[in-house]
Amino acid sequence: MREIVLDTETTGFDPETGDRIVEIGAVELMRHVPTGRTYHQYINPERAMPEEAFQVHGLGDDFLRDKPVFRDVGQAFLEFVGDAKLVIHNAAFDMKFLNAELGWSGLPRIDYDRAVDTLEIARKKFPGSPASLDALCRRYGIDNSARTLHGALLDSEILAEVYLELIGGRQPDLVLAPAGSQGRSDQPAELTRTGARPRGLPGRLTDKERKAHDAFVADMGEKALWARFS
Repeated sequence: MREIVLDTETTGFDPETGDRIVEIGAVELMRHVPTGRTYHQYINPERAMPEEAFQVHGLGDDFLRDKPVFRDVGQAFLEFVGDAKLVIHNAAFDMKFLNAELGWSGLPRIDYDRAVDTLEIARKKFPGSPASLDALCRRYGIDNSARTLHGALLDSEILAEVYLELIGGRQPDLVLAPAGSQGRSDQPAELTRTGARPRGLPGRLTDKERKAHDAFVADMGEKALWARFS
């Protein structure tokens, strides 16, 4: 199962009033394990940066002036994302901006059903408690000391750690199912199959131990269960 943990930085809160994306950062997970593949892109918003937004992420007009516009990088972004689930903190915000930019660029929009909202997960898991990314880092003991300003790639890397904790740790698929259950229906098929080893493990029985075992089985008679495996 492939997932993309994603974050954006913008010029404001609403693309319908002219706000734009200025940074996208994304981290690839495969079966809930980071692969090391990332996507990171600064984007020229083709408009001036409001001071309030600059105070959040520190991306100003001079820095963004020579960066590509979204329509020149949108296809590469879609190719990186592919058909993976998108893990986003406050998904409604980022999906609104991504689909606005994709639409303006004449590119396919992303179905909202593909988004996994970690903010919603955190609120359900810890009702009434703070659910910001910083608050979740404190709860799980995740080091976010480098997060002096918001940055899309750094935030997506931190969010990947938070997400794995929210869903039960770094290897949630290894949690044993309750007795009588049939296991997780959403577990990838390849995780439920056990293939034969390419080479068998070397035997650890001595000849004396093997002969003693054979004699013990022989004493049980031909109908003994062990005889089937001799």
